[in-house]
Amino acid sequence: MIEQLQAVNSMTNIISTRLTRRGFALGAIATTGLTAACGNGVGSSGASTIDARVDATLSQMRNLHPNTQTLVEKSTGMLVMPLVTEAGFIFGAGYGRGALRINGATVDYYSTVKANAGLQIGAQQYSHVLFFMTQDALSSFRRATGWTAGADIGYVIRDQGDTLATDTNTLTSPILAAIFGQAGLQVGATLEGSKYTRIIP
Repeated sequence: MIEQLQAVNSMTNIISTRLTRRGFALGAIATTGLTAACGNGVGSSGASTIDARVDATLSQMRNLHPNTQTLVEKSTGMLVMPLVTEAGFIFGAGYGRGALRINGATVDYYSTVKANAGLQIGAQQYSHVLFFMTQDALSSFRRATGWTAGADIGYVIRDQGDTLATDTNTLTSPILAAIFGQAGLQVGATLEGSKYTRIIP
């Protein structure tokens, strides 16, 4: 009888151990999958999606404003934001993702966040491109952990029916901006106060 009880206890311990190991293995697999899904997106389609949208945005800009090709050729780098969405009621906020391109190739990905205070009702969407016209301007942007657009940016397109600005003062600015494809109730998009941060999509 004692031997039978010992045999039963032994089998129970073996089954328990197997279940525990199996549970641990399944838990590890689930955790790994969850971490991969919620991690930095390596292996996901996030980067390729942004690149495809950047290509489409540059194509749209060239079609709408052919003179921007001169800026593309002269700039040391371009930050392309395919779609920024802003919405607000008294307080507004905007968000978008894009890519930094140097010599036609993507080198980094960025997000932009913008918060506005003051009376504003409505929403708008638009695309924009920042042209870095000097190496110093580009290097300063890339070194910053969070770069904020100031009032010193020169606008070549504001998408208010304006044509491309070509005056000497504008084209000698170290950073030029083109805003286009605007849609929504708000009018007169500006990049001042927008903060750009490097991301891994």
